Amino acid sequence: MKIIEVKDNTLGQSIGLKSGDRLLKINGKRVFDEIDYRFRITDEKILLHIEIDGIIKQFNIEKNYDDDLGVIFEEFKIRKCANDCIFCFASQNPKGMRSGMYFRDGDYRLSYLYGHYITLTNMGKNELARIVEQKLSPLYISVHATDVKLRKKLFLYGKNDYLLKKIDYLCKNDIELYAQIVLMPGLNDGKYLTQTITDLYNYHPQLISLTIVPVGLTKHRENLPNIQSIDSNYADKLIKNLDNLNNSFPSKYSHKFIFLSDEFYILANKTLPETSEYSGLDLSENGVGQVRLFLDNFNREKKSFPKSFDSKRSFSIATGTLVYNIFDKYIVRELNKIKNLEVKLFKINNNFYGDSVSVSGLLVAKDIINQVRDKKVGEALWCSHRILKDEGTLTLDDWTLEEMSRELNVPVNISNDSILEIFQRNIYG
Repeated sequence: MKIIEVKDNTLGQSIGLKSGDRLLKINGKRVFDEIDYRFRITDEKILLHIEIDGIIKQFNIEKNYDDDLGVIFEEFKIRKCANDCIFCFASQNPKGMRSGMYFRDGDYRLSYLYGHYITLTNMGKNELARIVEQKLSPLYISVHATDVKLRKKLFLYGKNDYLLKKIDYLCKNDIELYAQIVLMPGLNDGKYLTQTITDLYNYHPQLISLTIVPVGLTKHRENLPNIQSIDSNYADKLIKNLDNLNNSFPSKYSHKFIFLSDEFYILANKTLPETSEYSGLDLSENGVGQVRLFLDNFNREKKSFPKSFDSKRSFSIATGTLVYNIFDKYIVRELNKIKNLEVKLFKINNNFYGDSVSVSGLLVAKDIINQVRDKKVGEALWCSHRILKDEGTLTLDDWTLEEMSRELNVPVNISNDSILEIFQRNIYG
């Protein structure tokens, strides 16, 4: 691992480490990434193998349990997914985007660190053993189907990846798992869905929950198999069957075993589940309970909203089509009760990806700009923080907030699922 910085007054500085040196081993074990380092550096007596100016040197160190070297390493290379799934969103991006938009993340370390969903297809014995040794738990697994033939068809992997054997190994070694199914009408529903749920339930409670999310389809599916989108009728039928499914597969926790993402409820025009139904589970970044959490947070925050302004104030909010009605009914109408405040709501159609993509987090700058330009926005335009990728710097189509602001001649800001943040930042951002 290459060191890029050594902090002052640290153990690393005291033994003469500098930028450019490489940490090779700790106590005879190779160190491949930050997780390896954090796991092995906790020993109180350590032997370091470090490459300094092309020469491997050894350092025997005695230290406290919670002391580390005080160094910063270069970022580790992310492992690519081994599949070419027929529904992968990365394959549905148009040509000409930055290279990162076509990258398929299949790295179990990011699953552990950030809750990314992975398929396990490229996981060998060494990786599985490392997960167990270092207790990299929980992990988030994209399953989609357990039938071997169907998995080959959906994943285009070409061979049996022995998914259930891997899940069995992880669960028997106390690694907690969260599973996900991307549901595709006519492909992995019906008997295949029942089989998948049954197979995964065999590993409950170590496999804590199963989330079902609708397939996301863009208009850029060139040379890809035809997949049917999920409509309101399909979503309605699935919701009506959810209680039966959970009764058939009862959870050993205070929450249910099977969850549906918010999109199903919104498509079917059904009431979102209450927060209590998730019983402490945080699956919101997978679209499960995200809208309910936002509404609950709004209801808590509104007690701190100003009751009035001394002069006329105004701002606007831009959302995707999926949550537009919810924002209109529960958020904007409430905000407009504040004296001297006018809040406008803009429904942004996703022309970039197509009408089937309706979530706010996949809106691009050009669609927002084209559909808001020349409108009376007020003092600022606010969007979800999810429109920004690459560490919060760029939209999907490579615009910065500053560039959007210049184009619209009004500040464009992002909010982290908080309306109170808008007031705390004095509307302007």
